[in-house]
Amino acid sequence: MADDSRDPIHDVEAGLPRLLEVMRRLRDPETGCPWDIEQDFASIAPYTIEEAYEVADAIERGEMGELEGELGDLLLQVVFHAQMAEEAGHFSFDSVAGVVAQKMIDRHPHIFGSESRDKSAAQQTLDWEKIKAAERAAKKETRVLDGVALGLPALMRAVKLQKRAARVGFDWPEVGQVVDKIAEEAAELVEARDELTPAEVAEEYGDLLFVMANLGRHLGVDPEEALRAANGKFTRRFNAVEDALAAEGRRPEHSDLAEMDALWDAAKVAEKAAE
Repeated sequence: MADDSRDPIHDVEAGLPRLLEVMRRLRDPETGCPWDIEQDFASIAPYTIEEAYEVADAIERGEMGELEGELGDLLLQVVFHAQMAEEAGHFSFDSVAGVVAQKMIDRHPHIFGSESRDKSAAQQTLDWEKIKAAERAAKKETRVLDGVALGLPALMRAVKLQKRAARVGFDWPEVGQVVDKIAEEAAELVEARDELTPAEVAEEYGDLLFVMANLGRHLGVDPEEALRAANGKFTRRFNAVEDALAAEGRRPEHSDLAEMDALWDAAKVAEKAAE
């Protein structure tokens, strides 16, 4: 019988080396898993984004037991990308870890360098932005909006683009001006609905969403988090409508809008009373 004592696959305490070996074997072109072998960076990217959101969801719900597993799923995505990159001769997991460690050292001279640690969090944020700006310049990202990742969720990217533009003075100084712009874009959308092509309607709708993201920024509200909370509220209240109908042996399709709207209002009142 073969001695498995040195095989990290069988060492439950091996941690990261065990995970790296698991992925290496999954991708082995002769003995690996056919599904894992067929994947590439583009096919895995959606899973990477999904796993990041599942981490955020576990944190938001305070589920620390689930968070452990979700962080593992997210780490697996990093390992998967690194394994594919190593196979192609681009980089390795160790080099990924080395790059991010060096980046953190470079961006924290008040911890790892000679700068004083005695400064406010606000000043540290300003210094961080200066360092990132220098990094972008080194990569020849010279335009104001260069480097804002295309793959970000659209609302999040909108806010990042607006923050970059605001740094050079391209921003409304008053919240009221943003609200006025929302009214203008909403009116254009109503007009577009009746007179323009579907593509033009979509464009006007996008303009309205972009300004709504800007309003959130001016109000100090994260649009992505606000919409996530609204989604959660909608889900809770619609579930309450469904439960009320189920108590009578019916489903939503056996009801009508007026009845469901009344049940929605009742769920809203009950929810606020329980707060």
